[in-house]
Amino acid sequence: MVSTTLTIQNEQGFHVRPAQLFVEKAGQYDAVIKVKNAAGDEADGKSMLELMTLGLAKGAEVTLEADGPDSEQALRELTELIESKFGEG
Repeated sequence: MVSTTLTIQNEQGFHVRPAQLFVEKAGQYDAVIKVKNAAGDEADGKSMLELMTLGLAKGAEVTLEADGPDSEQALRELTELIESKFGEG
């Protein structure tokens, strides 16, 4: 398993569009993707509904975990997606 902690930087946080982009990217991998907020609440990274329940606003700290055969690539690309502000910047 690999993990990283990031800060959400896009203005709207993890609203519908970013969550959809994240789920689409996560779905490209066999790895199990988990997303955790600072309070420790966890969501399946391949479930838009679960991601939305985390309430990740701008400035929120999020931990991504990936476990599986392509976990390193998945984590790298999902990190890039978040750091790109989901294409908003």
